[in-house]
Amino acid sequence: MQVIDFIAAYGPWSWIVAGIVLLALEVVGSGGFLLWMGVAGIVTGIIVLIHPIDWPLQWLVFGVLSLVAIVLWLRWQRGRAVQSDRPYLNRRADRFTGQEAMLDEPIVDGFGRLVLDDTVWRVAGPNLPAGQRVRITGNNGAVLTVVAA
Repeated sequence: MQVIDFIAAYGPWSWIVAGIVLLALEVVGSGGFLLWMGVAGIVTGIIVLIHPIDWPLQWLVFGVLSLVAIVLWLRWQRGRAVQSDRPYLNRRADRFTGQEAMLDEPIVDGFGRLVLDDTVWRVAGPNLPAGQRVRITGNNGAVLTVVAA
């Protein structure tokens, strides 16, 4: 009941101060939700400053503005495709697809090894001798799949 008494006593200024506090909390711990709730609090305060309304309706305005702002922000965030200058950064095996290399160890019983850049990779494919040129056709996790080139 103290919150309701505070809002009733200070009216629009309590919403504006609450909005600024929420914006400050967003700076400390980012996530986006407090940003839009802070904006909704400030807008609610401005609405109440211009046109006085009872506190239950103030809470309704704040809630609706918060939900609408958060939902719109989430849709906008999810709709944005983030382009990377290094698309294979966390998918190293994918960047070798289509390349050719020489087997360092023969493929026996379906598995062998080859060196690409500075890494020894396990390869899967048909049985082939060491020194055979192979083409990388894909991967299964950290195992490159190869065929004779």
